[in-house]
Amino acid sequence: MKKLVFTLFAASSLIFTNSAVDAEAAFNSNTTTTSVIESSHTEQTTTQEVEPVAAAKATAKKGTFKTKYNSNIRVDAGTKYKVVTLAKKGTKVTATHQKKVGSQTWYKVKAGKKTGWILSSLLTSTSAKVVKASNSASNSGVVSAALSLKGIPYKFGGTTTSGFDCSGFTQYAFKKAGKSISRTTGTQFAQSTTVSSPVPGDLIFFANTYKAGISHVGIYIGNGQFVHAGGSKAEVKSVNDPYWGKKFHSYKRIN
Repeated sequence: MKKLVFTLFAASSLIFTNSAVDAEAAFNSNTTTTSVIESSHTEQTTTQEVEPVAAAKATAKKGTFKTKYNSNIRVDAGTKYKVVTLAKKGTKVTATHQKKVGSQTWYKVKAGKKTGWILSSLLTSTSAKVVKASNSASNSGVVSAALSLKGIPYKFGGTTTSGFDCSGFTQYAFKKAGKSISRTTGTQFAQSTTVSSPVPGDLIFFANTYKAGISHVGIYIGNGQFVHAGGSKAEVKSVNDPYWGKKFHSYKRIN
């Protein structure tokens, strides 16, 4: 009997012990699973935080530039990229695209046979010089047209080659050179911009001639001379002429 009771007690203890071991194993297994899930979630979150922001897309950019200094042209927009070539100061480059990187703008350019990206602040535009040359050519046309009208009689209110007044003369000369200006001395004065250093083709204004205020206009031709319709005919005069020198008011430019 005692042997039977002992046997039953031992069996019961074994069952209880095995059940506890199985439960702990299950808990540890569950804990491990939970830990793996958290680790996975943490890893995913970390990946999202360090994911780089996509670079700005390149947009079209046209223009001709020169390098201000010896400058690197790179594989892509940014100083971290490999240098394709070194463009020496004054190198002429042609831009095709632009891209924003942070607060900086980069241009994709072609320099000779090389193509790459360069920081826009290292470049200077050459387009302004082209415009200036165009204006110079146009002004030269104005001077040539005006000089071809010398000798035509002065006629108050005249706007044709049968006779000109001062503003009719300037309007006609500008029109022959392909530029449109208004009809009267006052409106030509209003539509032009004052300049301190005149170039041939600029307008020259005089005041207090036949009336008070701005009252006469001509075309500056350089070397201290101007051509105008005044007196009896269209003719060339010196800016320092005894009469006109005292009446001189200003030089102005048609933009």
